Amino acid sequence: MNDLALPESDAPVLERPADVHALVADLVAGMKQGRVLPYLGPGVLSLSSDVPVPATPEALVAQLTAKATVPHKIRNRLTQAAQFIENFKHRKSVVQLMNEAFQAVPQPSALHTWLARIAPPMVVESWYDDTFTRACAAQRPQGDWGQVQGLSQSEHFSTWAAFYDARGERLKDPTPATAWRTLVYRPIGGRSPAGNYLVSDSDYVEVLTEIDIQTPIPAEVQRRRQGRGFLFLGCRFNDQLTRTFARQIMKRSSDQHWAVLPEEPTRMEARFLEEQGICRIPLPLAEVAALICAG
Repeated sequence: MNDLALPESDAPVLERPADVHALVADLVAGMKQGRVLPYLGPGVLSLSSDVPVPATPEALVAQLTAKATVPHKIRNRLTQAAQFIENFKHRKSVVQLMNEAFQAVPQPSALHTWLARIAPPMVVESWYDDTFTRACAAQRPQGDWGQVQGLSQSEHFSTWAAFYDARGERLKDPTPATAWRTLVYRPIGGRSPAGNYLVSDSDYVEVLTEIDIQTPIPAEVQRRRQGRGFLFLGCRFNDQLTRTFARQIMKRSSDQHWAVLPEEPTRMEARFLEEQGICRIPLPLAEVAALICAG
């Protein structure tokens, strides 16, 4: 459930524009040097000129329930609606609906392209669209990148993640991934190349029972995050699931992180920012993206 917004918060925030611009310049340098890792949320799609896919959980559940009958009381709850479809139709029905929802690929924004070009050691993507991997394919034809996706236990029991190279081929042995210049980590799955999705209640229950001891997080992700800070772009933390995933992915990384969050944070968001050492950048995402791409 989303939290209620409060007029004020104790979240750390930079208020003076000069401070923010200087910070963004430092973050740009950090990303180029591999010290800062981008963490992309669904809000990043707002930067693309054409977005033919659901760009919010609310839009996604509306699309799913437009094609499958779901009780009215859960029609606006993504994980519960997906679970109902899974229970009363089949898991394949959920995958098919998700594949249809994300079949089209948005045109990468300037930020997607910039990130693909500078090749950070790792980029975390917390939505199902293939926009960033499309940018990587365009900017990195040499194929020095790949992705790892979280897997649903209902389809891949006891296997928590799958690695795919730049051609979309699944690796039987993840060892070659250690040589990739960039690892795209998609903890809740993605449309391409295999239609892997964590979206239903049972998907998340399985992961959340193990995530505190890091079992679902691949060893290569854990290795690449060490000593590095995260820059959250297009993310909100007003949902327990997004907070839990971010918290566990940040574990044993740097003790300093940043989030572009122009909206006044909710009470739980403010608490999360403070607990995790996340500095809030109170500028619109489009403005920060422009500053980043100009750096």
